[in-house]
Amino acid sequence: MKVLFCACEAVPYAKTGGLADVAGALPAALRRKGLDVRVMMPRYRGINRNGLEPVQQVYSVIGGTALEGAVWMGTSSDGVPHYFLDQPFLYDRGGLYGEGGRDFEDNLVRFAFFCQSALGLMHKTWTPDLVHCHDWHTALIPAYLRAHRNPLPTLFTVHNLAHQGIFPGEQFPLSCLPPETFTPDGLEFYGNVNVMKAGLVYSHALSTVSETYAREIQTEEFGAGLDGLLRARSADLFGILNGVDYALWDPSVDPHIPARYHAGDLAGKARCKAALQQEMDLPVQAYAPLIGTVARLAPQKGFDLVAAALDAIVATGAQVVILGAGEPAFEEAFRAASARFPHQVRVIIGFDEGLAHRIEAGADIFLMPSRFEPSGLNQLYSLRYGTQPVVRRTGGLADSIVDATPENLRLGCANGFVFDDYTPEALVAAIGRAVAAYRDPLLWRSLQQVGMRADFSWDRVAGRYLELYDATVRRAAERPS
Repeated sequence: MKVLFCACEAVPYAKTGGLADVAGALPAALRRKGLDVRVMMPRYRGINRNGLEPVQQVYSVIGGTALEGAVWMGTSSDGVPHYFLDQPFLYDRGGLYGEGGRDFEDNLVRFAFFCQSALGLMHKTWTPDLVHCHDWHTALIPAYLRAHRNPLPTLFTVHNLAHQGIFPGEQFPLSCLPPETFTPDGLEFYGNVNVMKAGLVYSHALSTVSETYAREIQTEEFGAGLDGLLRARSADLFGILNGVDYALWDPSVDPHIPARYHAGDLAGKARCKAALQQEMDLPVQAYAPLIGTVARLAPQKGFDLVAAALDAIVATGAQVVILGAGEPAFEEAFRAASARFPHQVRVIIGFDEGLAHRIEAGADIFLMPSRFEPSGLNQLYSLRYGTQPVVRRTGGLADSIVDATPENLRLGCANGFVFDDYTPEALVAAIGRAVAAYRDPLLWRSLQQVGMRADFSWDRVAGRYLELYDATVRRAAERPS
């Protein structure tokens, strides 16, 4: 099977979030299963053209403006062919989607041109058996195919329904779609253009990044105004939890951490903890549970709970290390907490890849109290690093973390601590359970062993996508455009 994987970011070339990790790792895992998977993405600033080969010129007229570009081709270090759409006016910028906290005003033009160029690539250079589109930036591809009565099977994956690509209604002509698609059954959304709807309406099959999130987005609470449409397409909607690239996230091979370790020998983890405490200028105390978190400082990630509960968390005797950036109110609150509790709390504003690894390895407990979490990756990293996750039961967190209840402990399947109510009290109670378990070495070791031996590899996930690709091809044959 030939699959064109369309995404607007992919490691190692460009990244703003988890989509880039999926677009970097999943195609390689699928190729290992024998599929001919190729990735198409824009050539942003920082993606060097050295080593790339020209493939074809592309041309489009959007909103009366003629746009020309070029497609270049290269191969990633894991053998995946990549097509890069080169159009400097649209993509040679300081950010992928915006700068200074604001989206680029011409994003509809930028990604309409990308989607039209993908169609041109498929028409002239390489025709896949299926197109796998990711998030709203690529959602016009299924709509274009449907408008052209092209029966090519399409799978559309939602990574975060909160980001839909909504533009003023007067910009609809920039989508390059027929006027009859600007209706409530198409892209119209309360008078605006909703680009994500193009993927949800016109794709043959839909997926998202965990089974629980697939159910959640069909509810009013998590559906972001699209729950009715998703319920109508529930038979075509599938959830597949994201995987982990263990070549990058495994303490037995991790070059970022001061000591290597594995499930059979955890001595290195104690050295990683002591080193992290020293790096953070915290007292080096083996008996003090060390809680770490690495995330955007935003309400989606539950940091309103963390801010409200921090005094009570510190009262358990735990140390807390926070790495992230986001809303200024949270940044200031955690800076103040660090000053208030100089021997227990440290906050580092920004992002540091090496420090993120050292927190995973050095922490005893990893905190993810998200309001919603489509998939989540850090809880999966934490399991492999022997760091017990404390999570709220939502999205991919619910699908991957099994609460350490007496029954689950007896069955040997517990691998973390889970709470339900979105309240500071529920969070503090879950952390209290984790701290109590930490003080029982035999219980703690058993929890670590269960997590470290779990398999959330991309090779395992790729098998499920292969099944979904086959199902999508069948759906397309049953319901041609």
